[in-house]
Amino acid sequence: MPALRRGLAILRALAGRAGPVSAGVLARELGLPRSTTYHLLAELVTGGFVVHLPEERRYGLGVAAFELGSAYLRHDPLERLAGPILRRLVDRVGRTAQLGVLHGGELFYLIKERPSQPQTLVTDVGVRLPAQLPASGRAMLAHLPAAQVRAMFPSTDSFVLRTDRGPRNLPALRRLLADERRQGWAVEDGLVTPGFASVACPVFDHSARPIAAIGVTFRHACEGSGCRETWADLAHDVAHSAAELTSRISGRIA
Repeated sequence: MPALRRGLAILRALAGRAGPVSAGVLARELGLPRSTTYHLLAELVTGGFVVHLPEERRYGLGVAAFELGSAYLRHDPLERLAGPILRRLVDRVGRTAQLGVLHGGELFYLIKERPSQPQTLVTDVGVRLPAQLPASGRAMLAHLPAAQVRAMFPSTDSFVLRTDRGPRNLPALRRLLADERRQGWAVEDGLVTPGFASVACPVFDHSARPIAAIGVTFRHACEGSGCRETWADLAHDVAHSAAELTSRISGRIA
């Protein structure tokens, strides 16, 4: 079991790197003896999970690791694990819940669960929206590195609006993301569809990176600051569901 845990630690360390890395660096990062590191790397190379680059004296992920990741995606595990969680969330709050992921500068909806008396929403499965507008998109953007957000929104032309509301440039988006990261959840009011609002929380992978977001959308009929009390109550339920999905995929909350 210790050898298995150490082998998995090496794979995760390689997966978190932008390129190949030396055995010495892996040994230092993981606190392993160099001899143990070389032995584990040799076994992983034999299995095809790691590739050795002798000219560079470095190691990277192998084809078997790619095949394993591809098989994971073919099984739709995120949707399968999230479905029951979203169903329970809908039963608790009586509102539509969705699971979304980022695809470039857009939010893509994977699954959607409706209450017994659903309302017509634009946020349907397969729909793509500018990521800076829906709460689900910003819930993930708030936990991405600043450089990555800048790459996704390189100019003011990147800020597409659906209504007359929403961030129109990178500084405005960054201020909004900073506020929402501090409070732990994102809220959108009329930025996607007039008369509707949504609350969302991120789902994290094992590296504490946002891999998806769970959001709840509802008709917004109240006025004034009192609505935020409702949003905070909903955010508590959404955060609970997002934390449950994070746990199910062996993720780590940032």
